[in-house]
Order: sequence, then C-alpha cells, then structure tokens
Amino acid sequence: MNVLSDAFSAALASLNAHRLRSFLTTLGILIGTAAVIAVVSLLQGLSSSIKSQFSDLGGGTLSLKAVNDQENFRSGQINALSFTDVDVLRYRVPGVGRVAPIMAVNSAGVAYRGRSTSPQLLATNAEFQLVQNRHTSVGRFITESDDLGSRRVAVIGTQVRDDLKMPRNPIGEFLLIGREWFKVVGMMEKQGEVLGFSQDNYVLIPFNVGRSIMGTFRRPMMEVSFTVTNLEEIGKVRERAKRAVRAARRIAPGEDDDFKVEAADSFVKQFNQITGIATAVLAGIVGISLLVGGIGIMNIMLVSVTERTREIGILKALGATRRDILTQFLLEAALLSLLGGLIGIVLGLLVGMGVAAVIPNFPPAQVPLWVIGLAAGFSALVGVVFGIAPASKAASLDPIEALRYE
Repeated sequence: MNVLSDAFSAALASLNAHRLRSFLTTLGILIGTAAVIAVVSLLQGLSSSIKSQFSDLGGGTLSLKAVNDQENFRSGQINALSFTDVDVLRYRVPGVGRVAPIMAVNSAGVAYRGRSTSPQLLATNAEFQLVQNRHTSVGRFITESDDLGSRRVAVIGTQVRDDLKMPRNPIGEFLLIGREWFKVVGMMEKQGEVLGFSQDNYVLIPFNVGRSIMGTFRRPMMEVSFTVTNLEEIGKVRERAKRAVRAARRIAPGEDDDFKVEAADSFVKQFNQITGIATAVLAGIVGISLLVGGIGIMNIMLVSVTERTREIGILKALGATRRDILTQFLLEAALLSLLGGLIGIVLGLLVGMGVAAVIPNFPPAQVPLWVIGLAAGFSALVGVVFGIAPASKAASLDPIEALRYE
C-alpha cells in the first residue's frame, strides 16, 4: 500500500512539474469525452421528454393508420381510412375494447371575439379520453349524446385558450369554427411540447359533427386508436384486426397492406432505435479521438522516460524494483488520461446544458450516472493501455547505463 501511495505522489509531482505539457497531452481525451457527454446528455433529455409524453399510453393500446409512399403522393392517389374501417374494428374484431377514431377536419380557422388562430381541428368520440388516457382539466369531455345528437360543442387545448386570449376558465364561451358556432364545454390537461411543437394546440369536436363538416365527397384523413380487452391476446387481436381490415378494404391475397396496425408507443421504440444508432456512431468517432489522445499520451510518456533516465537509474540504485518503476509510470499515464476525462465530463455537461438552454423549448439535458462513470473509467483505461510501453521501457532500463546517461 505504501508503494502505491508513494508512486501516486510521485506521479502527481511529475504532472504538476509539467502542467502545460500535461494539459496539452490530454486534449485528445478531453475533446472526445466532452463530445460524447454533450451529445448523450441532449439525446437522453430528448428521449426522456418523448417517453413522458407517451408514458400514459398503456401497452394494450393499438392504432390503425393508412400507409402512403412516394408513389401515392406523386400520383395523387392517397390512401385513407374509411368510416367502414372504424365499424369493422368496433363490431367485427373479437377482443377489441374501446375504439376512438381521430379525424382531421378542414376548417377556415377558429375565431373568438375578433381574434383568430389555426389549431388542429379533430373530430373524435367519447372514448378518446379513455383510449388515450387524456382528461379535461376543467369542464367535461365529449359525451356519447353529443355525438349522437351532433351537438356543436368543443373541447380545447390550453394553447388555443392562450392564443385567443380567452378567460382562464373558458367553459361556456363560444368559438366560431368555419361558419358555425361551437360552445366550449371542456379544456384538456396541458401536455407541453415535444421537439419544439406544442401538444396543446387543438380543438376536439364530436365525430358525427366532423363527418357532416367534411361532407360525403371528401376522403377523411384519420387514424383509429383502440384497446384490447385482454393484454395477453394483444398479438392475436392485432392479427384479427389486420385480417378484418384487409377484407373490408378488399385487398387481394398476396398484395401488400395499404394500412398498418401498430402499438401506440411504436414512435418511442423507433426513436430509441435512432438514438441507439446515433450513440453507436458517436462512440466510433469518440473512439478515434481517444485513440489519437492515447497515442499522444504514449509519445509524451516516452519522452518523459528519456528525460528522466538518470532519475530512474538513481531510484534503482536506491533499491526500487522493476515493479515500482512500472507502477509509477502506469499511474502517471492513467492520471494524465483520467484528468482529461474528468475535464471533458464537466465540459460536456456544460455544453449539453448550454445547447439545451439555447434551443427554444428543448428539454433539459440529462446524463445518467453510469455514463459519467463509464467515461471516467474508459479514460483511465486508455491511459493504462497506452502507458504500458513507456512504463515497460522505464522499468527495463539498466541502472548503471541509466546513471551514465547525460
């Protein structure tokens, strides 16, 4: 233990004696570590924010969406779900629980007392809040009787209230949507923003009202969220739904689906895959940076061995063993690399927080403790690996030849 303590003290003294050279030697490690910490902190903050937006959606929620590729958009033949597809899910697929269609409705905007805005206008039914697990903060949601009676009622997001400068409690106020008046009966809980886009800039109206506004000559652009009654059969229900919709849309055997049935949290999974790939690419780039930094440490340590040849000879003449010399130089290399890693971690954290603060509405940067620990440990390991050759050279010097060195 005393040998390690003495070696550690000698290594610190050597680094302190050449502070500028030590700092410049660690630049490669510092920059590589700072880069990975900064990017990981931004990705982790973004990932946590997106996951929180979808955390309320249970594993038993599925969605039915139309699929379009470049050929569809180029030819103008856009695939869209039909009202029949909604009825198929609701009545013909065993295991399906609640069904909530969500249809985008074209409108000329929303107006209130001379002020106007252009939120998303969505038509849905009473089961939306149960399927999506989203609720009103004041007032009530659309009811089944609203839908059956085609009542002109609306539930708004908080962004709409703020943009139109409506009262803090907007219940009972009237909005002009297109050419019709709608009574506000509820306001949804605030959802915040994702990737800088507000999740509260929308107006919900009864589904049948939306159908009447769209008319019979327009193809509705909508998707359908639905739950399963038994989570253990979610895979079976998904396949039943696909078969039923294929039959309803008259897709011939062997033809590709023009729709997809996927889990509601599929976006989160896709985002995690993207961040995983980005992190892997970054790790490769940082690996090159650490390799360059490690080579720099090895070169400087070899120079240090040459400069301290007489010192090594004196230490050996006083009884220092090969192991003592090897330990001292390995500790010195590890400390050099660890120093760069620690400075890089701090710099990376500051850069990550600074970038997150500068970008409007970007979620706060986050860095898991295991990433910090891994970065520090890997930095020290780089120093040890690239310090082996200089340390071995120093430990192998002949004490008599070393003492004669000028």
